[in-house]
Amino acid sequence: MIPGTGRNHPSFRRSFLFALQGFRTAFATERNIKVMLGGGVFAIAMGLLLRIDAIGWACILLCCGTVIVTELINTAIETIVDLVSPEFHPLAGRAKDIAAAASWTMCLTSVVVGLIVYGRALFALLG
Repeated sequence: MIPGTGRNHPSFRRSFLFALQGFRTAFATERNIKVMLGGGVFAIAMGLLLRIDAIGWACILLCCGTVIVTELINTAIETIVDLVSPEFHPLAGRAKDIAAAASWTMCLTSVVVGLIVYGRALFALLG
């Protein structure tokens, strides 16, 4: 039997605490998570400063969340690859590079969305 199934399955509260533990671990050990969270704080501050509308907030918050999620998945993939392939292997490197590319792509997409949302808000304030 797989651990955590059936009667041994953790409660909802314990599962939530495991998720918080994972987030804390990622924050404590991964520089990029800190950078992404800092970018999210900056994005929220810009939204407040430029008084973006509800649709703008939805876009910005969705992008912030997606960037963090993508970086967490990238970190998880890199950790698993390091576990199963402690020595260098070209396929392990490829998997890690592709996971990093997913995070990078989401960051670039979020920058474009931010430019559109903030540009529109700035134009409305000045125009």
